[in-house]
Amino acid sequence: MRELPADSRPRERLAQLGAENLATAELLAIILRTGSRGRTALDLAQLLLTGEGDEVGLRYLATASLNELAKRPGIGLVKAIQVKAALELGRRLVREGAERGPSIRSPRDVFSLVGDEMRLYDREHFRALHLNTKNQVLAQETVAVGSLSAALVHPRELFKGCVKRSAAAVILLHNHPSGDPEPSSEDIALTRRLVEAGSILGIEVLDHLVIGDGCYVSLKERGLLGLPAAGTGSMDK
Repeated sequence: MRELPADSRPRERLAQLGAENLATAELLAIILRTGSRGRTALDLAQLLLTGEGDEVGLRYLATASLNELAKRPGIGLVKAIQVKAALELGRRLVREGAERGPSIRSPRDVFSLVGDEMRLYDREHFRALHLNTKNQVLAQETVAVGSLSAALVHPRELFKGCVKRSAAAVILLHNHPSGDPEPSSEDIALTRRLVEAGSILGIEVLDHLVIGDGCYVSLKERGLLGLPAAGTGSMDK
């Protein structure tokens, strides 16, 4: 990026202004480091963020495969790996923040923790938030990864992690790759089965959220959990 004026070079601008003041393309250009024949790193970043079809911006980078990114003009495998590594660091930062013990008071709190990440998955991911008696998150765990239409979840696999962490309660969540969070009859039946299993173990299932594209459905708010809440770990709507 030496061909750019000094005040237009992303690295120099970050040093002077701070990362928060740079455009997404500038941050991506720093990750890419170098350009290709006839294009600066900033040019490549801007082209890469256009995505393909209807997908644009960071959403495209997050959902595109490594090979797909590598085939974009001027990118190649090394730059694609750099981009995927940076995105994964961002995801882990979000996960780490969720595991430091935020308090869950409503379904909206849960969606704020996981919604941006889970809406991007192209397969169903079934996840559990383990909570203590104050509804603080002890950990979040991926219990199962399924196909485009279903994730197979066994009560044994779900509650094994809860027992290990001495969780008082658990919140269930999974995504619908279609983007429509409307729960299926299978979702409802599975939820009731897990609520019953949790009741036997003394671990309350507070809610089950189905994550769509920028939206969610709370089975608790719909009155679809099955057994009545035990009381000690109840989550307000």
